[in-house]
Amino acid sequence: MAEPEQRDGVAGAPEPPRYRGALHPDTWEQELEAIPMFMKRCPAEIDAARQPELACLQSLLFDEERSPAELATMYKNEGNEYFKEKDYGRAVAAYSEGLRRQCGDVELDAVLLTNRAAAHFHLGNYRSALNDAIQAKKLKPTHLKAIIRGALCHMELKNFLEAIAWCEEGLQIDSKEKKLVEIRTKADKLKRIQERDARKAKVMKSKEQCQKEILLAAIKERNIKLVLEPSDEEEEVSDGLAEISLDGFHSDSATGAKVHLDADGNLNWPVLFLYPEHEQTDFTVAFHENSRFIDHLMVMFAELPPWDSEKKYLPSNLEVRSLTFLQFQLYFEDEEREEMYEVNPEHTLLQVLQHERYFVKAGTPTVLVFAKRSPFSKKYFSGKKVHRL
Repeated sequence: MAEPEQRDGVAGAPEPPRYRGALHPDTWEQELEAIPMFMKRCPAEIDAARQPELACLQSLLFDEERSPAELATMYKNEGNEYFKEKDYGRAVAAYSEGLRRQCGDVELDAVLLTNRAAAHFHLGNYRSALNDAIQAKKLKPTHLKAIIRGALCHMELKNFLEAIAWCEEGLQIDSKEKKLVEIRTKADKLKRIQERDARKAKVMKSKEQCQKEILLAAIKERNIKLVLEPSDEEEEVSDGLAEISLDGFHSDSATGAKVHLDADGNLNWPVLFLYPEHEQTDFTVAFHENSRFIDHLMVMFAELPPWDSEKKYLPSNLEVRSLTFLQFQLYFEDEEREEMYEVNPEHTLLQVLQHERYFVKAGTPTVLVFAKRSPFSKKYFSGKKVHRL
């Protein structure tokens, strides 16, 4: 805190506290008079640099006395100042005000549109910037700044062919315009890359479609029935190649695993194991169609899962809803008929998928796993018809 100064010859007499923006106690009347709101009379001449607030009020009061062209010019200059300060949003607003004046000066309107296009461009509004550049070029076809801005917009929008066309149009006006030459060279290079990538994408799409057709043919050949789940439509079962599509036929797993053919032409499926008693799941990304369930189960339960505190899920105590053999039981569920099918765990995945009542839903075969003779499994199967394969 500053030391108190002497006042009126009295040492130590404190000066009244001063605050930032506060009026001085000795000159407050003059300071107040300088504020436009409290002026008793307006100065004969206004210095816009020293009295910007007063100049602004004056411009508002006398706008009606100005021509549309003068007002448009004033807003153009205001927009330019905002643009220099990189306040592009206000620059757009100022140029728009100038255009609203409809001054009728084609040259001025073309400049306003081109300047607004530049402000939009810096805001990332490339489509709006391009529209302004198009309008500016219509008003003044030889306006190179509008042509350059339009070419730059097309570059950002990845319309390289159009960017080249704009550059060619501008170079007919000035063949030595460096910016247009630079843009055209870059656009030509990127256009060739874009065309190359499009050709690659087309080849890849064709290859993927061919692979899909081969995969679907393999599924059809094995008499495996797919249940597709189109959105907002009823489920439909497809068993013919002409009717089957892999669109929407996918695994619901986080891995995105899908059925695929290996190098030997065998199908590998993502398979979901459900444990209703514990609300747990296991997921096999690639279950070979000729692999047995029992082999997978022995690996999966070589160690007790952390959620099996009662040690129910030992290999010797398992029932898997899809198959049954000795200590293992596997079952799949026929949801339409609300019936269960018990299958031998030594059966392969393919044997199960080929059953007349097995339908692969959303590309992922599913089986239910229960601990043998547990109260939960008894209750679960109570009243349900169970078929043994």
